[in-house]
Amino acid sequence: MNLITGGAGHLGNVLTRELLERGEKVRVLVLPGEDLKSLECLDFELVEGNILDREALRAAMQDVDVVFHLAGLVSITEDKSFLLEKVNVEGTRNVIEVAKEMGVRQLIYTSSIHALERAPKGVPIDEHLPFDPANPAGPYDRTKAQASLLVKAASDDGLETKIVCPTGVLGPYDYRRSEMGELILSWMRRGLHFMINGAFDFVDVRDVALGQILARDNGKSGETYILGGERIELPWLHQIVQKVVGKRSPMVTFPISFALFIAPLAEFYYRLTGTKPRITRYSIETVVSNSRISCEKAKQELGYSPRAMVQTVTDTVRWWMDNLRLTQRTLRL
Repeated sequence: MNLITGGAGHLGNVLTRELLERGEKVRVLVLPGEDLKSLECLDFELVEGNILDREALRAAMQDVDVVFHLAGLVSITEDKSFLLEKVNVEGTRNVIEVAKEMGVRQLIYTSSIHALERAPKGVPIDEHLPFDPANPAGPYDRTKAQASLLVKAASDDGLETKIVCPTGVLGPYDYRRSEMGELILSWMRRGLHFMINGAFDFVDVRDVALGQILARDNGKSGETYILGGERIELPWLHQIVQKVVGKRSPMVTFPISFALFIAPLAEFYYRLTGTKPRITRYSIETVVSNSRISCEKAKQELGYSPRAMVQTVTDTVRWWMDNLRLTQRTLRL
């Protein structure tokens, strides 16, 4: 039996689909009352609970062989650090301790490329970089690094663990409208589009789901694997989206200095209105920082093989065209 924490999220629902297609049994841990539209019509076992509740975790891990731990909070702003630490760090500690107690055979933890130490431009980003619990980039990066170090320590203590670090995830089945999903959706609409010149390594959500399974089956205990795709310039991404929808909307490109200047004002506006952040200092710095990321280790040791990003963008746009009415905006921290 496979248990997926956070199974109703973007990556979680895609991982659930992939495991079910393989004929495997899947149990999904979701929050009480959580929207399950992303999992409709799938044949899985549902358990309600919270990773902060060890009793709920004990019930969820009954007769479980493998835990895919995806549940956590994502933030591209500087506030809410206490909540991020409670869920991302303490929640992961609970998952580890209960997994040991319940005799779980293996734990696959989904960390983040941002949990690794930020390397200066010119230095390739790979698994030789350590997890950085003091990362100045933001509380999300720090808490994911702290949680990753807990998982590594659990491996030293006898629990079989593997850590995967996805890059920028995008793709279909994005029922809760991730930041990248919202960006692509905005570029599908007619009107004036705004952008900064930047780039990042993006990966298909379906490839990350498969990479998690490959890590389970082929990975070495205690090891970390970067699950990347292609380094893509944002103007190219915009061009492909427009080509698929058959539109040509005018685009205004902001200088980086101006974008960084208005970012604090934008963050204040998001907090004031309770809307999802779109432009933040964190998101800007991400697409202008070093994004020369290598996933060679995953390719060599796991058999990981990400698809071309043009196919991902095409599939994503077409999924949005067919399923927009089923999605809903969710406020990230």
